[in-house]
Amino acid sequence: MVDLPKKKVGIVACSGEELAEGTVTRLAALKVLEQLRPEDTVTICLPLFLAGGEGDRAFARFYPTIAVDGCELRCAARATEMYSGKPAASLVVSELLAEQGLDKPQGRRRLDAAGKAAVDATAGRMAEMVDELLDKPWSRRSGQFISLDAVSSAPAAEPQQAVEATCSCGSGIPVLKVMIEGQSVTLVALPLIFDSFREQGKLPEGGTRRELLDTVKLYNPIPAGSEEAYAETLLREYTAYCAEKVVTK
Repeated sequence: MVDLPKKKVGIVACSGEELAEGTVTRLAALKVLEQLRPEDTVTICLPLFLAGGEGDRAFARFYPTIAVDGCELRCAARATEMYSGKPAASLVVSELLAEQGLDKPQGRRRLDAAGKAAVDATAGRMAEMVDELLDKPWSRRSGQFISLDAVSSAPAAEPQQAVEATCSCGSGIPVLKVMIEGQSVTLVALPLIFDSFREQGKLPEGGTRRELLDTVKLYNPIPAGSEEAYAETLLREYTAYCAEKVVTK
């Protein structure tokens, strides 16, 4: 088992600037990230996410996320679902304000009093969502909540050590693209797996082949009938990785 970030909640905030509600989403997300739940949340950069940031997309597949949108277009929620899977929770500022009877915010770069109240209300609701999501067991392999029946019958897992995130936004999980059966496949956590194996002195040989595959399967779905191809590719990539480390010493 490699060291991966402890379970946290990713926050994907709307990037819209044409509405005051878009500014509310960003300021509210910042308040949650820096003040209300700094130890339990990470930010996922929506522009980078849309541009193909594999680390952010991997995090959104691997851990629960909250999509926070300013209006009913739900751009953040739609982008998350399109590239990584349906967000674990979503929040629309305009709907929240109507629900709580708060005034519509005004101003895009500088919010009025109603806008500041909207930030507080949105941040408070997000913090509640974070607490709720962290209380539920989450499967990193399948990207879904685990049923209570499965939890009660499964052995207790060892706590994982928290590690520093790798992407510039503070949310990414290392990924590596490899060619398997003529197709480009993105494998989550493969750089960390290679690092861990090398630190343990595992040589790139036949005996390591199956162990590499079994470890990769903990974090990535392997299509039925493709295990042999995956195992061959993983050993080849690990061999190249070890050779590169020797050369760069």
